[in-house]
Amino acid sequence: MRVIAGEFRGRILLAPDGAQTTRPITDRVKQSVFDILAPLIANAVVYDCFAGTGSMGLECLSRGASRVVFFERDRSAGQRLQKNIATLGVAAKSTVVAGDLFHWFASDPATQRADLLFLDPPYRFLKEQADDLRKLAGNLAARHLAETATVVFRHDAADTLALPPLRVDDVRAYGSMTVEFLTPSNIPATPPV
Repeated sequence: MRVIAGEFRGRILLAPDGAQTTRPITDRVKQSVFDILAPLIANAVVYDCFAGTGSMGLECLSRGASRVVFFERDRSAGQRLQKNIATLGVAAKSTVVAGDLFHWFASDPATQRADLLFLDPPYRFLKEQADDLRKLAGNLAARHLAETATVVFRHDAADTLALPPLRVDDVRAYGSMTVEFLTPSNIPATPPV
């Protein structure tokens, strides 16, 4: 795993260990996603949900995001995430939330709403915790997303899950993976890039 562009371009990141259930994104898919997101990143507040070792959020910091809040409950992934943050020297722009993400978004008021949010739950959650993900989407839209926020939702291509009040603006398929670009439903639709 590496940072693909920006201030930390080419820097190697610690990947999840083999025993973990995280799915690192390939450089090709990551490049494609960030080509779409490029105009949204400078000075953005970013939430990286189910962050793993932080590849997406750290890429945003490399490209000029002002702050990233990483949400990762797994202890091993969280330790590697902390090491990646330290290696890049971005601790002052990073916050790591190690608790239950569903509870945090249901109970904590946003101190700063996210402009960009990565939602990358374990694939099994779309079947096992679909209701939790729908409630999470509602909490995000109501209390944690900026009006013009973009949510990047990555999941297995075989699964689908509507997350109202978030609206799908664009969908990209990458082999067995789907990436959806969502916005709060009160924002006018924009044509896909």
